[in-house]
Amino acid sequence: MNPILSRHAVDISGVVIGGSAPIAVQSMTNTDTADIAATVDQIGRLYQAGSELVRITVNNDAAARAVPYIVEQLEDRGCPVPVIGDFHFNGHKLLRQHGACARALAKYRINPGNVGRGKKRDSQFSEMIEMACRYGKPVRIGVNWGSLDQQLLANLLTRNANLAAPLSLQQINRQAVIDSALESAAFAEEIGLAANRIVISCKMSRVPDLVDVYQNLARRCQYALHLGLTEAGMGDQGIVASSTALAILLNQGIGDTIRISLTPEPGAQREREVKVAQQILQSLDIRSFAPSVTACPGCGRTTSEYFQVLARQIQHELDTSMPEWKHRYPGVETMKVAVMGCVVNGPGESKHANIGISLPGTGEQPVAPVYEDGCKTVTLKGDDIAAEFIGLVKTYVQTHYGSN
Repeated sequence: MNPILSRHAVDISGVVIGGSAPIAVQSMTNTDTADIAATVDQIGRLYQAGSELVRITVNNDAAARAVPYIVEQLEDRGCPVPVIGDFHFNGHKLLRQHGACARALAKYRINPGNVGRGKKRDSQFSEMIEMACRYGKPVRIGVNWGSLDQQLLANLLTRNANLAAPLSLQQINRQAVIDSALESAAFAEEIGLAANRIVISCKMSRVPDLVDVYQNLARRCQYALHLGLTEAGMGDQGIVASSTALAILLNQGIGDTIRISLTPEPGAQREREVKVAQQILQSLDIRSFAPSVTACPGCGRTTSEYFQVLARQIQHELDTSMPEWKHRYPGVETMKVAVMGCVVNGPGESKHANIGISLPGTGEQPVAPVYEDGCKTVTLKGDDIAAEFIGLVKTYVQTHYGSN
């Protein structure tokens, strides 16, 4: 629960965010939503990877018509993940003209900067909120600084120019994002949408901006907050930037649901963003999703790659076993395994893990002691250390976490 202000709990088709609920992981498809088979397949893979909410683009009539079939096919597959509709520009028309789409979606995402201009803005925003009220759907009011309400920004700039000590453009941009979100949320409440049906996000592309904006949001409102660094980038850049920003905020108790917006490599699977989100939460001891492997980085004492190979084998074994283990062995996701490469930190780290092995470093005695819950249980030696240790890990799971 947020220590700055308690958050409203929002129920999204059985997945609760905010309040005292666990921080939820969500993701977004990049298929053409009108391609029902491709979209269902990608949502299914994201769900299996651990995404608890999945957002899809609803940008035209074909996409809107596809939505109820996508939701139906997911249910038939035993994939009960809430599907969120992402609307821009023409969302009011699509929701009005496609009632089956409006009913099938678990939540609507509205960008206040893209619902219309001038007088049309209020009427089109109102129409979308009224549809959410009619069908009992929560709404995420998602502001992006790349698509800000230009009239709101212009008004702030005009007022700022007349101040004795004007704010910087960066400060004005941050204020505009926050004002857009909070004013839109207040307007939605005036129309009839309850506060516990509203989620707020203010996505920025720079880490300092995102941290400052969410710290202010958390102090100023009680709406559930969706965290994400927008346009984070590809590969290491996107992972590092997102991890840096979200770790700061999450460690302060800010955030109720997260998404890691990675630009995927061409042809790469979308599930990586889900795994990164899970790893951030697990690294902060906020949630556990899979057993973790502690392994040393290697140095001149570990000229052999043996411990690196074993660490990789253990990680692969855990990853492939988890789909079965998470059902048969409740709590196994909290297990910690240590695979260490020499005597310096090996025994100590192994004792701190649930089960750990300390492999011999360069010039050390060719034996590998195994520790379980802090106690040495066996010493492995010979050519089958890897297979024997993997067997011990499996036995530990079966004997310590119990079967349903």
